[in-house]
Amino acid sequence: MKRDLKDIRDVGDLPGQAPIKWRGSPGLWALLGGLAAVAWPPLILTLPLMPPSQISFGFDMDWRLQVLIAGVIAVPLGMYMLARERERSGSPSTRLGVIWRFLLYGGLLAAVLQILTALVMMGLRWVEAGALAQSLGAAETTLLIYGVAGLPLAMLIGLSYALWAGLCVALIAFTPKPPPVRPRAGLLGETEGV
Repeated sequence: MKRDLKDIRDVGDLPGQAPIKWRGSPGLWALLGGLAAVAWPPLILTLPLMPPSQISFGFDMDWRLQVLIAGVIAVPLGMYMLARERERSGSPSTRLGVIWRFLLYGGLLAAVLQILTALVMMGLRWVEAGALAQSLGAAETTLLIYGVAGLPLAMLIGLSYALWAGLCVALIAFTPKPPPVRPRAGLLGETEGV
C-alpha cells in the first residue's frame, strides 16, 4: 500500500494519526504490550551473551540490570498514567500520541534518575573524603563523571528504551478505531414525510 504525497491532504492522513481504542480485552493486550515494552532488545540480547559481572543490588550493579529494573517499574506505571489520561480527557487519541507520551516521560525519568545517581554518588564520595579539599575534589570528579559525561548517555539510553516501549504499547495494546457511522436520510428506518 503505497501513498503518494498528493494523497496527504491534512494531518489526519499522516501515519500514526488514525484514532485509536484499546484492543479487544484491554487487560490481556495491555499486559502483552507491557511485556514487549519491557523486553528492550539491546538488554535482552546482550545479557545472555555478556553475563553481568555484578548482580548484587547497588551502584556497582551492571547498568543493563539497572535499566531493566527501571523499565519493569516504569512501563506499567506509564501505561497506568496513559489509561488514566485517556479516561479523563480522551487523549492521547492516536498511536503517535502514545509514543510521544512514552518518549517525554521516559526521557524525563532517565534524566532524573541520572541526576539522582550523580547526587547520591557525590554525597557518598563527600563522606568518604577526609579533608575539605579532598571532598571538594571528589565532588568535582563525581559530578564530571556521573553528571556531565553520564547524563547524555543516560538520556540516549532512556529515550531509546522509551521509544521501543511506546511503539510496543501503541502497536500491541491499541487498534484503530472504526470511523463513526452517520445515518443518512432514508436509511436505517428514517423516513421523511410519513
